[in-house]
Amino acid sequence: MNRKDFLSVVVTFLIMYVFWLLLSACIGSHHGIDYIRVVGGLICAGIVTAFSHKHRLLFTGKEEKVLTKAYRFIFYVPWLLWQIILANFDVAYRVLHPKMPINPRIIEFDTTLRGDISRTTLANSITLTPGTITIEVKGSRFWVHAIADKAAEALLVDKTMQMKVAYVFMEF
Repeated sequence: MNRKDFLSVVVTFLIMYVFWLLLSACIGSHHGIDYIRVVGGLICAGIVTAFSHKHRLLFTGKEEKVLTKAYRFIFYVPWLLWQIILANFDVAYRVLHPKMPINPRIIEFDTTLRGDISRTTLANSITLTPGTITIEVKGSRFWVHAIADKAAEALLVDKTMQMKVAYVFMEF
């Protein structure tokens, strides 16, 4: 196993294990650490890592600078979580406002993102943000439903999310 493969295995394992820990909430509970979940997570993360590495599911072998991308992604997640919180407040405001100021529409746009994982990250980020949902992606073309002009303009004009995903995956 060369250095690049080793790094992709390590990064995949860490992603899977941290994801397991977050979903199982085995750290931070009032009972302390649940060692069965910790060990179960190690085993499951190892199995998923072996399977995904063998079948090239997460890393295709063409990646460069895996650690840099993983590091950048770690900083992208808090930004995305903040956007999700802001969008939640925006949607709540629109729902609770007596006139319900919504203007639902479907928007289309092309992205400069070239990689499958970067386009998938953008599509999922859009869908995770309340008020928008990715309907379809074909190549670099995206179709997104947005409930208000503000959400649509963020994708069409501002393009901050696209630029941040491009930065993470070094596609600028």
